[in-house]
Amino acid sequence: MIRSMYSGISGLRNFQTKLDVIGNNIANVNTYGFKKGRTIFKDQFSQTVAGASAPGENRGGVNAKQVGLGSQLSAIDTIHAPGSTQFTGNTLDLAIEGDGFFMVGTGDDMFYTRAGNFYLDNAGDLVDGDGSYLQGLTSPINIPSNATNMSIAQDGKVTYVQDSNLVEAGQLQLARFPNPGGLEKVGGNYFQVSPNSGDPVPGDPQGAGGHGAIKSGSLEMSNVDLAEEFTEMIVAQRGFQANTRIITTSDEILQELVNLKR
Repeated sequence: MIRSMYSGISGLRNFQTKLDVIGNNIANVNTYGFKKGRTIFKDQFSQTVAGASAPGENRGGVNAKQVGLGSQLSAIDTIHAPGSTQFTGNTLDLAIEGDGFFMVGTGDDMFYTRAGNFYLDNAGDLVDGDGSYLQGLTSPINIPSNATNMSIAQDGKVTYVQDSNLVEAGQLQLARFPNPGGLEKVGGNYFQVSPNSGDPVPGDPQGAGGHGAIKSGSLEMSNVDLAEEFTEMIVAQRGFQANTRIITTSDEILQELVNLKR
């Protein structure tokens, strides 16, 4: 009975974690560039009551008899499937069609994001909502105050018109990773490099390195599917309830054992 109670407790913990991940996904359903999480479980080690035996001359083999001791968390994956693209008409709203991340920050403190809502600060530099510089071959990318008709091409070239001349302000760069799922979320729509993500591989959009194309005037939406999240929430809720029944049923059986002495 004690084993079944602890198995139920392990299930409660895991389903609570799953509900936490689902709650975060739903909270970010309208967050630009957000990548949803997925919770995966695995069984814990099992206690072997009787070992397996090989077949002999006069009898067949016998399988092992094992009692599982609950479940444990296997992984919380970040799903980097692309979100849908929303047209905004704003030149500084950028979406990535394909692989890659925008690089923001400085050379000493670099972050990576799929959220492409950028702005011009008072000095004319391209920045994100937190004031981090959008990185290019030469950073920061600066647009003079008297410039007109600014545009950002699919290959990342930033141009503007000044004194009747189509001037190149800079070349945006995207970063790819050997294992994007290994990137760590650090808040603010940012990812950072981890020991398992691999080093960033910068390159031009639509270049030979397999980096995606830039789509100006659009933003990538969250890849959270509300219907899927609500379905997973129901599964997690029922799983949580079932594990509470394991605990209460085991407690009732233990109570009957205690009452035997009366």
